[in-house]
Amino acid sequence: MNIRLFKPSVGREELQSLEASFTAAWLGLGPRVSEFERKWSSYVGCRESVGVNSCTAALHLALSAYRFPKGKKVLVPELTFAATAMAVLYNGLEPVFVDIDEQTLCISLEDLDRKYDKDCAAVMAVHFAGHPAEMDRLVAWAKPRGVKVIEDSAHSAGGKYKGKTLGTWGDIGCYSFEEKKCMTTGDGGMISSDDADLLKPLRHSRWVGINKDTWERYEANQLNNRDANSWYYEISDIGYKYNMNDMMASIGLAQLEKLDGMNRRRESIIKQYTAGLKGCAKVREALPYHPEHSSYWAYMVRVPDREAFILHMKELGVATGVHYMPLTLHPLFMKYKGETPSAYAIWGELVTLPLFPDLTDEEVAYVLSCIQAYEAKSV
Repeated sequence: MNIRLFKPSVGREELQSLEASFTAAWLGLGPRVSEFERKWSSYVGCRESVGVNSCTAALHLALSAYRFPKGKKVLVPELTFAATAMAVLYNGLEPVFVDIDEQTLCISLEDLDRKYDKDCAAVMAVHFAGHPAEMDRLVAWAKPRGVKVIEDSAHSAGGKYKGKTLGTWGDIGCYSFEEKKCMTTGDGGMISSDDADLLKPLRHSRWVGINKDTWERYEANQLNNRDANSWYYEISDIGYKYNMNDMMASIGLAQLEKLDGMNRRRESIIKQYTAGLKGCAKVREALPYHPEHSSYWAYMVRVPDREAFILHMKELGVATGVHYMPLTLHPLFMKYKGETPSAYAIWGELVTLPLFPDLTDEEVAYVLSCIQAYEAKSV
């Protein structure tokens, strides 16, 4: 067999939804984006959402909403995708890298408290691989200190923690709809919050700072607005070309209908992996997976001799990956390096196995047989 690491689950429904945009001949920022934003807000249970072209853009704009003074600090987990920390730099802020919890691989609340000082303005809470950070404890820690909580929910669309949707615990939640994530729009992201006033300026920021987007001006014209200046708009602040478009939103609307089902399929696969790894000496789960309570984007294991395992799986046609290097191993972030011993110790054992809704039970069984073969020759 040849088994991919990730694969988007798309089909006729997405094509039919795209056809509606093609028929309307409106492909850019338009009515489908507005519809997707409304339906996403209803799905996660928040007041307002803003569609953008990536979760990276979402994180950037989320931090920008607070207009923190340049040089203020943002607490970031050491083990995460680069975009989490890039958003900090985009805003002229300083990342403070926090160690991870050895069990969950999410941000360590103990180290968070150690790294905090009065210049820390926000914390980026990452649900690593889809495993929920301890948001009740984190929010309770942040609120009395005046620290804003930005949830990086790129890995956890549709997930919940203690009955509350991930991305709605903090002040702002950011989601990814990139090709490989829990659901996809090809590329794309969403910013969500219960504070509608906080997000309102971000609608302008995502569209080059323009206070009326093209669809708004088109609607005004179609309503026979007698104002001859319906073409008129203003730019009063810096903005970015970060908008979602109707093609992305069309795919997203179809995917949103499937999201719970896709997450339940991932749940089934994870349970098969968990059962199949029982008794393994060399390959063990990287996280305390509880798939029935959340959504997981990635299934990770810990393997002491990682390179030998990756090569073994490759020879048998099973794709694997590594998510991620500690960020302060990258030249860009080295100058911000602090004490994060758990992240540095653990990342060298992490391997990501195939996980996507279209993965068959037969393919899961094959992956597990390959792991058993590795165990047998490693004894």
